[in-house]
Amino acid sequence: MILVDAHEDLAWNMLTFGRDYTRSAAETRALEAGTEAPTHNGNTLLGWEDWVRGRVAVVFATLFAAPERRRVGPWETLCYREAEEAHELYTRQLETYHRLVDAHPDKFRLILSRSDLEQVLEGWRVDPPIDPRVGLVVLMEGADGVREPGELEEWFQRGVRILGPAWAGTRYAGGTGDPGPFTDEGLALLQVMAELGMILDLSHLAEQAALQALDSYPGPIVASHCNARTLIPNPKYPERHLSDGAIRLLAERGGVIGIVPYNRFLVGDWRPSDGRERIGLDMVVAQIDHICQIAGDAAHVGLGTDFDGGFGVEAVPTGLDTVADLRLIGDALHARGYAPEDVQAILGDNWLNLLRGSLPES
Repeated sequence: MILVDAHEDLAWNMLTFGRDYTRSAAETRALEAGTEAPTHNGNTLLGWEDWVRGRVAVVFATLFAAPERRRVGPWETLCYREAEEAHELYTRQLETYHRLVDAHPDKFRLILSRSDLEQVLEGWRVDPPIDPRVGLVVLMEGADGVREPGELEEWFQRGVRILGPAWAGTRYAGGTGDPGPFTDEGLALLQVMAELGMILDLSHLAEQAALQALDSYPGPIVASHCNARTLIPNPKYPERHLSDGAIRLLAERGGVIGIVPYNRFLVGDWRPSDGRERIGLDMVVAQIDHICQIAGDAAHVGLGTDFDGGFGVEAVPTGLDTVADLRLIGDALHARGYAPEDVQAILGDNWLNLLRGSLPES
């Protein structure tokens, strides 16, 4: 079994906290004990040994920076006031991935094409894997780092394959906490994306913008890390999650939705003081099953954990200690009556099939 995780904030953590993902999660936790990192971002769920142990062969690795108005505290260093600053921060993160791959070619590889993808997967086809490398598909979360739509081709040439136009609202589209449609500049951005064959990520888009894109964007569409709004009691930002209507439209477009096993995205008013005990993998399976029921099959849902993206092990369901434990979701799906081929589709194949149909050939 090969797993895919469609959302991990690696570069942001590397630059903000100095996390070294060639280490195991256990090593990083020990090194960070008593530091600010776990205080602000929780104890890590990610590390090289954990990806390998969990057979997580492909990760959508993000470029992310927050607008200054959403800065959480002085420790959060990757924040921008205007497009030029955003461009600089996103560039630094992309360069971080290139350096990581150059320094550790035995552990990581950038996936720019179908050929790259298949070469990465080749090392994982046996158990234990032979020469496993984690393939990184670069996802830009929030498009403010793109100073104008015509610049997007440069980002594509340097490795960005997936783009989510908004995190909070941007000058391109409404986003989480900032409702609104695509702007004229945002529509121009979508046109350039379509010409390049980029994958559009609906995550964090305001619903008006998401529905607009589902109606008009001709290229591949995903929601890398979203849950079904219907199942979440008391969400802080309801539009951060997908309505049943948006789920149906995305499935009709052949898209895939990455479920987030984050307690606050399963129970909206969950707080760390509540503990993990009442949040189990059954809630993750319920999210997966809801999407399967709307879509009519298991072909449009996967995992997009958002691990290390503002939370750590303290804020995920009981049973998950690191990314290696994502395969336990497969066991829970089996127990729910899902066929082995559907479990494999949900844990990895749906994302792999989408990438095979969307990435350049070579």
